[in-house]
Amino acid sequence: MTTHLPPAQEFSHKRALRAGFASFVGTAIEFYDFYVYATAAALVFPALFFPEGDPFLAVLSSFGIYAVGFFARPFGAIVFGHIGDRLGRRLSLMLTLVLMGVGTALVGVLPTYALVGIWAPILLVILRIAQGLAIGGEWGGAVLMSVENAPDKYKGFYGSFPQLGNPMGALLAAGIFSLLTIGGDDFLMNGGWRIPFLLSIVLIGVGFWVRYAVEETPVFQEEAKRWKEEGVKPELPLKIAIKNNWRQMLLAMGLIPISTGGYYIVTTFATSYATDPGISDINMPENTFLNVLSIAALCELISTLFIGALSDRIGRKRTFAIALVGTSLLAIPMFLSLEGDQLWLVFLLFAAVRVVMNGTWAPMASVLSQMFAPDSRQTSLSFSYSLGNAIWAGLSPLVATALYGLTGSIWSVIGMLAAMAALSLVCLAFAPQRKDYIFDPKTVAVPTPDEQTPDVQK
Repeated sequence: MTTHLPPAQEFSHKRALRAGFASFVGTAIEFYDFYVYATAAALVFPALFFPEGDPFLAVLSSFGIYAVGFFARPFGAIVFGHIGDRLGRRLSLMLTLVLMGVGTALVGVLPTYALVGIWAPILLVILRIAQGLAIGGEWGGAVLMSVENAPDKYKGFYGSFPQLGNPMGALLAAGIFSLLTIGGDDFLMNGGWRIPFLLSIVLIGVGFWVRYAVEETPVFQEEAKRWKEEGVKPELPLKIAIKNNWRQMLLAMGLIPISTGGYYIVTTFATSYATDPGISDINMPENTFLNVLSIAALCELISTLFIGALSDRIGRKRTFAIALVGTSLLAIPMFLSLEGDQLWLVFLLFAAVRVVMNGTWAPMASVLSQMFAPDSRQTSLSFSYSLGNAIWAGLSPLVATALYGLTGSIWSVIGMLAAMAALSLVCLAFAPQRKDYIFDPKTVAVPTPDEQTPDVQK
């Protein structure tokens, strides 16, 4: 077995920063679109799209449609992963941005149940599927745009740039709904909820312009060059992913319960738990709890790059593990604080949980991307992440709500979080990490059988 190495390229922080910023802007916009729906699913959609019957069942129905977007993600991962692995990460990112923007803006003009009856939730499902397809292809491409522009020693830091999009999108979504609820629920319920969806049109235009100016990643350019020079016609990325990467993909799915599903438990489920009298008797004002989420998202946003840089220093897997344990422990006082009358403690603990949980999110881009070889990396990464999201994030608010409804105790939800963290720790221990040698081929090491790449010729 001989190892073929690409010629070394000079690393440019300027280019890496430009790619990281483009990834951040795009993911921020797409996550904003996704979280606008998530917030509306908790606050508005049960009454406007499912007005008949038990309020508790209306919330479950709203979260059910919310979950549909997650189950559409794997299909988006296949379609846009193929485009990214064969035509370039850059093209796939521009297409996902447009699809997400159109889907979100159209939600803003949907008629409600009172106007068109059953067609209202049906149309909502269709547009939610469009959102899911877009975000399924978005995250993997954005991650690789950042990670593949950096050498191994900086992958944690630059890989955290697209991760900034999650808290920024959540901050924008929670912030605008907080503003809309200042004067009470009447304005929000009488059409004000449409404003955040329609704003997406402007944001998508900005994101498309930023991404259009970014170069393709050097890792993909090297792969495309090799295919051309060797006359290689590569197999379908999905076929390669299933044949060569199925173990890593299963491990990747098991790595993300807390950073995906846990996140939605402490945001979407917590919103209903804290504010909806049909769910619990806490009955916190919606505006107050949205302010809690806004401050928590801001703290997460500020901490992301620091945690990414820290993961390069102490180890990305070690950072991940510490965060899993910390999140499980802090979730206990966080949920219990909602039952007290110390509002400052609620703000503090929700912010603390989001920062600690960020230790699973900030380094996740680099950890997951380096589990796969470049020839099917976007497909393998996007599909495993999206399918994992469908299971963990798509179902977590629904399962958490059902658990609480069955037991009447928030401890059932806390126990669910702890079990998810335990699974992640096991998968993290077995997750392989490989290196790209674009910037420093002298660091080459012979890959294990599971990590063999197209650069390894038998």
